[in-house]
Amino acid sequence: MLQQLTELVRRKNIFRWNLKKVEVKLIAVILYYGGISFRKTSKFLKDFEKFSYESLRLWYHKVANLFTNVKRDRRCIAIDETKIKIGDEWWYIWAAIDVDSWEILGVMVTKWRTSIDVLRFVKRILRYCENKPVIKTDRGPWYRWTLQRLGLQHEYETFGERNAIEGWFNILKSRLKRFWKRFPSNASKESVERWITSFIALYNLEVRIS
Repeated sequence: MLQQLTELVRRKNIFRWNLKKVEVKLIAVILYYGGISFRKTSKFLKDFEKFSYESLRLWYHKVANLFTNVKRDRRCIAIDETKIKIGDEWWYIWAAIDVDSWEILGVMVTKWRTSIDVLRFVKRILRYCENKPVIKTDRGPWYRWTLQRLGLQHEYETFGERNAIEGWFNILKSRLKRFWKRFPSNASKESVERWITSFIALYNLEVRIS
């Protein structure tokens, strides 16, 4: 994974000021992605290169720039949403997964859970589709009107292929437990969305090379 990530980072030039070795930055990012805190990672690698946990936080957020998906035919996409806490307030994460490749196609953070939110999110996802894929969701009432309006075939499903998105949410929630299941109260919606996008970029890379 380190080799592929290094190649991507150099190709996209996301670390413009290389005062620290790119490989050290990416090892730190991978360790954090795996569940070690910013502070513990910086202490763990101090014998190789000294850096602050704030530097690592910035490096990790830059990985969001690696998130990309190819526009192609997609047979079926599963969409779902789950609750997270930012400080003491509940928010929603929307995510979509290609059930054949298991790649995450996009994420969005919202305060509410409405048909308008679904419309915004699905339009983002369709940018990566040459066709109109089958969309699988749970029975949330906010999906039906939107997907009909977009002319998409919509199927309700409790288990089956929709398990792909449920499985990914379990992976994300397991990672979030490392900081007490919530983002800090001073985190903005945009920074939370960027944190998750960085997580997805690394997750998708892991899926592609596995």
